[in-house]
Amino acid sequence: MNGGGLRYQYARLSVSEKLIAINVVVFIVMGLVSALIGPNIENWFALPQDFFEFLVQPWSLVTYSFLHAGFFHILWNMYILYIAGRILLNLFDGKRFLNIYFLGVILGGLLFLLSYNIFPALIGQRTALVGASAGVMAVLIFICTYIPNQEVRIIFFNVKLWQVGLFVVLMDLIQIPLGGNVGGHLAHLGGAFLGYVYARQLFKGIDIGEGFSKFTDSFADLFKKSTVSGGEQRKKAPMKTVYRKQKTASRARSTGNKDDHQQKIDAILDKISKSGYESLSKAEKDYLFKAGKED
Repeated sequence: MNGGGLRYQYARLSVSEKLIAINVVVFIVMGLVSALIGPNIENWFALPQDFFEFLVQPWSLVTYSFLHAGFFHILWNMYILYIAGRILLNLFDGKRFLNIYFLGVILGGLLFLLSYNIFPALIGQRTALVGASAGVMAVLIFICTYIPNQEVRIIFFNVKLWQVGLFVVLMDLIQIPLGGNVGGHLAHLGGAFLGYVYARQLFKGIDIGEGFSKFTDSFADLFKKSTVSGGEQRKKAPMKTVYRKQKTASRARSTGNKDDHQQKIDAILDKISKSGYESLSKAEKDYLFKAGKED
């Protein structure tokens, strides 16, 4: 498959599937780089437990989530992200999915960093945090909180999402006193807390990720603006005035369609919040599924 074909296939993926693809590519590339140059290269992207080391590489608060300790580590994380991501994207758009995921990554990383600098039993230990688990937990616990009575199939049994969420959180709590991957379990709990709070606040009509979304949008705009020279901006200015009327009419029709579409989604989401996901008709579930694919 040529480069154009790969780009086309990538463009057809949902937001969660694109994130999975990026994680897999990074895992392969870092494996090759570590084999050829040495494993120390990962230290620049993993989240260190020491606060002053973190200040030297603040980007690691996000980049750690793209690194994984082994094949089964990334396999398990990406499998859960695929399942939970599909459910979330049936309810909301890709931007909200990314808000939940990356805020979970950040809060999980901060809890890891804080714990290793304030708890006496952890202070002085040399470790670093890697893995997407905090972001994955944020997405999973979000849907377990938002549609708790929705049933999912696990092997031979149907279980409700709230039972799944309770089980994974209890497993992390139980394993912390046993030692081992203490930092990882703490990060999981940070992500889970973010997912729970996000869902509970959304029930009240409050999107706690709105500020984060605006920040990332403004950050992206800086790079977009920097790629356009002053000469190009001057050349494009007359074009905007020539077609203003046509664009205004087209935009009005497009806005009307989007408003109707969003109103229908909002009505379905209100029904979910009051009566649960299982109260939806097949047509309403199908509409949410198609809306998630389009976003």
